[in-house]
Amino acid sequence: MHQLQTTARVVANLMHRVGLDVKMERTSGAPVILGWRMGRHPFTLLLYHHYDVAPPGPWRDWQHEPFQLAEREGKIYGRGVAHGKGPLMAHLQAIQALLKAEGTLPHGVIVVVEGEHLLGSPHLEAVIRRYASTGEVHACLGSGGERDSTGRPFCYHGSKGLLQVRLTAKGAAVPLPSGLSASVTNPLWRLVWALSEVKGADEDIRISGFYDRVEGPGRNERSLLRQVRFNEAERLAAWGIPGFLFDMSGAALVRTEVTLPTCNLSSLHVEPVHTTAGIPTTASAQLDFHLVPKQEPEEVFDLLRKHLEARLFSDIVVEKLPGSYAPVQSRGDEPFIQHLAAAGTPVYGGPLPVLPLGTFSQPLSLLSRYLNAPVASLAVARHDSQEHGPNEHLSPEDLVNHGQLLLELMTTTSTSVQEVVMQEEHA
Repeated sequence: MHQLQTTARVVANLMHRVGLDVKMERTSGAPVILGWRMGRHPFTLLLYHHYDVAPPGPWRDWQHEPFQLAEREGKIYGRGVAHGKGPLMAHLQAIQALLKAEGTLPHGVIVVVEGEHLLGSPHLEAVIRRYASTGEVHACLGSGGERDSTGRPFCYHGSKGLLQVRLTAKGAAVPLPSGLSASVTNPLWRLVWALSEVKGADEDIRISGFYDRVEGPGRNERSLLRQVRFNEAERLAAWGIPGFLFDMSGAALVRTEVTLPTCNLSSLHVEPVHTTAGIPTTASAQLDFHLVPKQEPEEVFDLLRKHLEARLFSDIVVEKLPGSYAPVQSRGDEPFIQHLAAAGTPVYGGPLPVLPLGTFSQPLSLLSRYLNAPVASLAVARHDSQEHGPNEHLSPEDLVNHGQLLLELMTTTSTSVQEVVMQEEHA
């Protein structure tokens, strides 16, 4: 936590030097930093960012120190360059460039930077709720996602929600020799059997009622999804996998990743940890669910708990971890979304491909709920950027283009968006 406090102060100072008014909101976790600057027009854009990054893992796997920037073969290496700090700096430099060139901004901008994105943003909601009534926000923009087969970043007009859960099975009060496994419950086996009731080998999520609120894509969305393609060959090569589940490809792969919720098993732990045969005292598993519109974290958590009880796993402790939020999806025909996609033309040679959701989760629903504004997210990283692995990297060109896209949005299209928004407000 001390490192996050230090990073927060560095980020706040950077935002201040760029020309923003800055306030650091203390929480019981990592601080949330707010920066703002009024502009010539009353339209206000909120930029969501985060300064926490994935753990670097073993430093021996890195070709450079993970927290020291290094440039090699036309790429910038360092933890956070592709996910978190890099996109934030690209946007701050774009704002600074506008202020240096014109002295003012075309319209207002608010920058919200949290330090607990990877934990599920447990303290962000309280800060947003506290400031929601202090000023009007007309649109919210995050940074996240991936690119299409041509390398253009996707423009998403929504984000999946997030629920994180820990399941714990308890055994004897002390470790026991493995020979007693014929007469003593092994908590690790109990946990494995419980997990098999949550998701099967067919990849189907078995929680009773889990899919009840999941709605398939409408006609317009189905048409849109059929036009989109991922660069599957690059993905497979970068990730070192032979293929996608069930040999999915093309439109089926796009539709699956965009429209379906997920249940992921991220870790297993036993106590005590040892390499000799024995019966552990406890076993736990951490699960995360990426939810689609109409699914609510609290409801899914309740469904999971009741599902395990009904299948005679009432001894399994089901714990909802801090940090969860609902999914959100703005209308694809929102003026802001349309102008955001069009802003990609001068930067990438064509409008940005638009998708309703991606494979990521961001707390954009908190912004939409309290600020009543459309939300979007722009991809930055590439398939091989290694955002969660060693040697995270991105090209300087990708970061420059991310900032340039914000410049285009603010200088050439935001006025048009503002006019439409103001007309709607006075209608």
